Amino acid sequence: MNEWIKIQAHTARELLAHFEISEEDAESEVVLDTTPRISIERLTEKGYYLDAVKLMAHALPKREAVWWACLAARAVQTPETDENNQQALLAAEAWAKKPTEANRLRAKMLGEKTKFRTPSSWAATAASWSAGSMAGDGEPAISPPEYLYAHAVAGAVCLAAVAKDEDAPENAYKTFLAQGINIACGGNGIAPVSTSIKEAVAHG
Repeated sequence: MNEWIKIQAHTARELLAHFEISEEDAESEVVLDTTPRISIERLTEKGYYLDAVKLMAHALPKREAVWWACLAARAVQTPETDENNQQALLAAEAWAKKPTEANRLRAKMLGEKTKFRTPSSWAATAASWSAGSMAGDGEPAISPPEYLYAHAVAGAVCLAAVAKDEDAPENAYKTFLAQGINIACGGNGIAPVSTSIKEAVAHG
């Protein structure tokens, strides 16, 4: 896989209309009028992982982005993870595999039940914000903003990186970004833990 075939945006500028770069120094690594891949590569190589995650989350299509959030959440789930968060992740995974309204509504319910505090909660919320209505039962439909799901995806990935190692989340960020690159190239996100960003970019 040599092309990032899943990314449809022609330029980073298109995506940056929907979010802002977090770190001022990172702005120089974003090349607005080239493909998002260029900016994602530059951000990851320079260690601006948060902004690389945000750009990747906005670049990936909805199902692929939600699946990426699920991979990150799955990486930090443990036997001690409570039942609601386990179910939230399963609901997000179910929607990514089969994006039915029933699966979305279950993800919505569990995202709310887990109170948006964990990677699993945000993965479920990303699924629920990918289609349908944000309103409650019996209320007028409110369509989610086009890229709202991407904010939830980025939240899931970044929370997972910190949960993996609060003091040094860099390695987790590298692993998750390598998975994102794999997905962007048409893969299922299964990237070796030891894969460096440089290697992932080279093979993407």
